[in-house]
Amino acid sequence: MADHARAARMAKRIQTIVATAIEREIKDRRLEFVTITDTRVTGDLHDATVYYTVRGRTVDEEPDTQQAAEALGRAKGQLRKIVGDQLSVRFTPTLSFELDTVPEASAHMEALLAKARQRDEELRKLRENAQPAGEADPYKHAEG
Repeated sequence: MADHARAARMAKRIQTIVATAIEREIKDRRLEFVTITDTRVTGDLHDATVYYTVRGRTVDEEPDTQQAAEALGRAKGQLRKIVGDQLSVRFTPTLSFELDTVPEASAHMEALLAKARQRDEELRKLRENAQPAGEADPYKHAEG
């Protein structure tokens, strides 16, 4: 049976080790703007998926995710060795790297929410001076 608490602890530890190794030990300029955002370990503790984001060199520049993916693929063996040395477990999990799309999705959702707020404000302003389209009392009353 899988120990999810142990897998979560191991994932957090792997995330820290990989982030530190990329910052201090791996000498590849393509990894300069890579940030490790999350790590997930399977229940059997044999596979770890490391999620990362890449930021551009400047605010206006698009990040080069392809270069970062190639650099991470090239450094995968070295990173696994570093993780194995620091984890001290019987079996070092295999590492796979996936681009984390949560920040982009979050930014898109924030833009949609801002647009909705703007439209709500426009409708509120239109509603201020609106008049009903008919009589003040639209119900029929029985005469007599």
